[in-house]
Amino acid sequence: MLQNAAQTYQSNQVTTATPADLTLMLYNGALKFIKQTKAALDEKDMVKAHEASLKVQNILYELMSTLNNDYDISKEFSKLYEYMLQRTVESNMRKDVEILLEVEDLFVQFRDTWKEAMQLAKRQG
Repeated sequence: MLQNAAQTYQSNQVTTATPADLTLMLYNGALKFIKQTKAALDEKDMVKAHEASLKVQNILYELMSTLNNDYDISKEFSKLYEYMLQRTVESNMRKDVEILLEVEDLFVQFRDTWKEAMQLAKRQG
């Protein structure tokens, strides 16, 4: 019963979120799955590491598909997301935590910048 309530809450969060909130959720989700990947690699659980890494890859695909390519900045984001995807795949294939740390750092930078932009937009709105 508690799990159903949590799932309902999460579902409501997603369906009522703004596009900006959804982007932030994707960044946070990617960071969560990177943490799970690192933990699974530490535990030598390659199946769990692979599954968590695939979730990071799926988030990157989602981020790329939501870009509005009418803006030059979107093209830059696309290049960065593609690079992060390539590195995530490489990390998954090699089970290389160092590569994963690079991707994690990029996600932290994206998330933190995005949060600042959201706060600035709220103050100006």
